[in-house]
Amino acid sequence: MPKTKNAVASRARRKRVLKMAKGYYGARKNVWTVAKNAVDKALLYAYVGRKLKKRQFRSLWITRINAGSRQYGMSYSVFMGKLHAKGIELNRKVLADLALNHPEAFKEVVDKVK
Repeated sequence: MPKTKNAVASRARRKRVLKMAKGYYGARKNVWTVAKNAVDKALLYAYVGRKLKKRQFRSLWITRINAGSRQYGMSYSVFMGKLHAKGIELNRKVLADLALNHPEAFKEVVDKVK
C-alpha cells in the first residue's frame, strides 16, 4: 500500500504557524523552518511572561505601599505586620491603589494601625 501524507492537515498546520509569525523580521515571517522555531520560542516567552507579570505587579504594589507608609514613619514590614495583627484584610493591590490615588484614605488606614 502507498504511504498516505495528509497534505491538507500539513498545509493547514503550516498556514497557522506562518499566520502567527506575521510581522516578524526577515525569514522568520515566511520560511517554514525558521518561522516554526521563532513561533515556538515566542509562545514559550508568552507563557513565562504571564507568570512573571503577577510577580512584577506584586513587587510594584509592595514598593508603593512601602513609599506610602514611610511618609507616616513606618516601614512596609512593620505596617503589614500591624495590619494583619489588627485583622484589617486589605490586599496589597487595594493598599497600593489607596497609597497612590487616595492618600487621605491611606493615612486613615495607617492611623488605625498605629
